[in-house]
Amino acid sequence: MTTPLWPYVTPGIPDDLFERLPGIPMTKREPRLAILSMLRLSVNSVLWDIGAGTGTISVEAALMIPQGQVVAIERDSDVVQLIRTNCDRFGVKNVRVVEGSAPDCFGLLKQPPDRVCIGGGRPLKDLLETVWERLPLGGRVVALSTSLEGLYALSEALAEVQALNIEVVQAAGNRLERRANSQVLAAIDPLFILCGEKGEG
Repeated sequence: MTTPLWPYVTPGIPDDLFERLPGIPMTKREPRLAILSMLRLSVNSVLWDIGAGTGTISVEAALMIPQGQVVAIERDSDVVQLIRTNCDRFGVKNVRVVEGSAPDCFGLLKQPPDRVCIGGGRPLKDLLETVWERLPLGGRVVALSTSLEGLYALSEALAEVQALNIEVVQAAGNRLERRANSQVLAAIDPLFILCGEKGEG
């Protein structure tokens, strides 16, 4: 599925095409590409994007799976409206935006996910374990952290639920930027990306 604002079938929408709010985190394009790759979406996947923030992952995933559904979960009402705005900008119709805190709002969601993305800045270990109970066999979780503490907690949680095919990636990169009369390579904030699959257990 393509839109006039992004008339391509490949992911990787530039950051500046998304509407932003001051202080609201956004997953930058380079880590976002790694996250989308690790989700391994199918055409009819049901993805829960927990802590959707600006909605970049929700929008890109929705464009990739027009026959599937994305549930963008966000607890801040102002940010919820931002996600809706970005969905409208790209013309995606298969994103359901849910205002609420995870996992308290899970009771509102009737269709279980086969893919889950968990944003950083949350009590990750308990949340991952709760999500795991709702995944079918073969389901995948991708969880993000900006800190070493979050990395350790997620690694421990994936081990405790006996996740299969665990991957851990630190996504980092540099972008060419012009500063005054010079061109420099500016670092993108690094992000830990962990994923695992649910198997028999």
